Parts: sequence; structure tokens; C-alpha cells
Amino acid sequence: MTQYGYALLGLTAVVAMLVAIMTFAVLKFAAGARDAKRHLAGGADSAILSAALQEAVAKLKAQEQAMSARAVASEQLSSQIVSSLTAGLLVVDGTGRIEILNPAGQQMLAVPAAVAGGDYRAVLASVPPLVEAITECLGTRRAILRRSLQIPGADRTTHLGASVSPLGGREGHGAICLFSDLTNVVELEEQLRLKETLARLGELTAGIAHEFRNGLATIHGYSRLIVPDALPGQYRPYVEGIRQETEALGKVVTNFLNFARPERLQFSRVELEPLLRRLGEDLQHELPAGATLDLRGRFADVDGDEVLLRQVFGNLVRNAAEACESAGVRPAIVIGGDVDARRRACRISVEDNGPGIPESERARVFQPFVTTRSRGTGLGLAIVQKIVVMHNGRVGIGTSPAGGASVEVTLPLAAA
Repeated sequence: MTQYGYALLGLTAVVAMLVAIMTFAVLKFAAGARDAKRHLAGGADSAILSAALQEAVAKLKAQEQAMSARAVASEQLSSQIVSSLTAGLLVVDGTGRIEILNPAGQQMLAVPAAVAGGDYRAVLASVPPLVEAITECLGTRRAILRRSLQIPGADRTTHLGASVSPLGGREGHGAICLFSDLTNVVELEEQLRLKETLARLGELTAGIAHEFRNGLATIHGYSRLIVPDALPGQYRPYVEGIRQETEALGKVVTNFLNFARPERLQFSRVELEPLLRRLGEDLQHELPAGATLDLRGRFADVDGDEVLLRQVFGNLVRNAAEACESAGVRPAIVIGGDVDARRRACRISVEDNGPGIPESERARVFQPFVTTRSRGTGLGLAIVQKIVVMHNGRVGIGTSPAGGASVEVTLPLAAA
């Protein structure tokens, strides 16, 4: 091979090497470009994914806040509903702990406000009938519907209507109890029955009493025509006895007719305190020597007949004075007042320091001709009860702090 051939071969080898180097460089550049493109594409996807995740988290947080707000609002509404109920609501869990007792229930049962978590048997110890109803429901797992419960009290008996239903919970089975105060309804029913009884009694006996009074007036008239001085001395006491007895029986018949006949009420707004003060001043000359009559407490206005209400309290004060005098005690009579705003009623009590009325006789003394005194007619308290019932009130008898009788009259407050 000539010199030129070797030169051409070397030049070809150099060119081939340069081409190979250029090709390697192009390939390397292309690979780097592909890696860079891939890296840029991966970063964009990560940014998009991150933004999507942040948006989803924000939405979840917003939903969580909205659900929490709704839960708080729902809990507040439930609490307001429970607190605003006029009926009593009591919820007891399976262990006997009180979970809920709303304000109306606390007021009806006269229990303190902080009773949640306490055992219902201890908290409601003063209300045994309600404890028995809840215990029965917890034991039998059967609902008790509209059961009437009587709760004896110091001054009156409270009537409750209760429904108890079984309730499932986290700690076993509990009970939910709804109850309401039916005292006013029961007392109204008693007043209606008493009004009907008094009306029938008046219709049956008014005619007989009229005829009896006519015959009695004839006997009394003839006895007045007899001149005692014209009779032998031994007969004069008999004539005087006839006159006295006919006069006494005439008063009894008149009182009974006043009791039996229907009254015509003239209702108006009556201020009790001024009425009772005037009554006390007018009765001072009728009371025994040394007797005291005090007015204490708070009084309110009522709708009623002022004349008849004056008769009611006048009869009660006279009865108290006569009871003390018959027992040889100087009368100390107290007229007390108390206003019950929740029941919209005014309670007026006439208390004395006499012998009192036995508990066994208290339910009967309002019946006509029933009396605890030997010389009583038995119509005073009957007339009192009739007038009070006609005023939509009630009257009861208890024991005064001095050990005597306490007659309590409850009248509804005047309309606002």
C-alpha cells in the first residue's frame, strides 16, 4: 500500500472517530433532555395532586365544622326544649342514676336543682308513689301510662299524672318518665261535685224547711199571745221555754235556708287586706274580753262577692272565738295570708289557740248539722264551704302553730 493509501485510511479512521463522538454526544443530550422532560412532568403531577389533596382536606374540615355546629345547635335546641317543658321530665339510666330532671319537674317535686347523677330513690324519697312507678317500669320493662299518683303534703295533697316508659342506653336499660300536676284539675272536679251535691240538697230540703218554719212561726206566735202573768206560777217557765226554743229553731231554719237556697253572686275585684282589717275592727266588740285578732302575711286581690266573703271570714273568726271560750281559753286569733304566684291563688288561714278539731272529724265538719260543740247548729262551716266553692275556691282544716284549729281558704287571684 502506498503512502497515500495509508494517509487516506488514517483520515477515514479519524472521521469515523469524530462521527462516533458526535453520535455519542447527541445520544447523551437526547437522554438528558428526556430525563429533564420526565422530571418536569413528575413535578407538575405532584403539584396538582398536592393541590387536590389540600382542597379535599379543606372541604372535609368545613364539613366537620358544619356538622359540629349543627350538633351544638341541636344539643342547645334539645336543652331548650327540655327546659321549656311545662310538664316534668325525668330520665333514669339502668343503674338508677338520674340523667335528666328538667326545671318544671324539680319545682313540682320540690327537689334541688343539682340532682344529676344521684340515685332516684334517694332524690325522690319524698315522693314514694313516683319511686314505686319508676321501680316497677325498670323491673318489668313495661310502660306505665297515665297513672294517677297522690303525694301527701304538709298543707295539701298533690295529684300527679305520670307515664313511665322503658329506655335502652349504654349502661343497660333505663326509664323515661313524663309527669304533670293534676292538682288543680282534681280540685276543680271536687268543686263541681260539691256544687252539684249542694244544689240537690237545696232543692230537696228548701220546701220542707219553708213548711217547717211556717209551723214554727205559728207555735211561736201563739206562745207570744199567752200572758205569763195570767198563768199560775208553775206554768210560766214552760211558756218562756217554748218561746226560747222556737226562737232558736227559727234561727236554725233561717240559717239552713240561707245554706240551701242558691246565692246570687255579684262579682267584682275585692281587696282582701282592707276587707279583713275592717272586719277585725267591726268584730272587736263581739269577741270575748281580752281576745286578740291579728292580721299577718301577704294578701292579694280576688274576684268575688265582697258581702259573701265578709260573711265567710266573719263566721270563721266567730267560730274560733267560741271554740276558745268554750275551752276556757282567752282567744288569740290570727288571720294569715300567703300568695302563691305559680298557682295564682291566695291562701287565707284563720288560726286560734283553742282545742282544735280532731283529725277524724275534719272531713265531716263541713256537712250540714255536724258540729263539735254542744250548742252549735252545724251550719256555720257548711255555709262557709258553699260560698268558697261558689268562688271557685276550696277550704280545709288543719292544726295551728298554737295547737288550735286552722281553717285555710284558698281563692283564685283576680284576673290581671
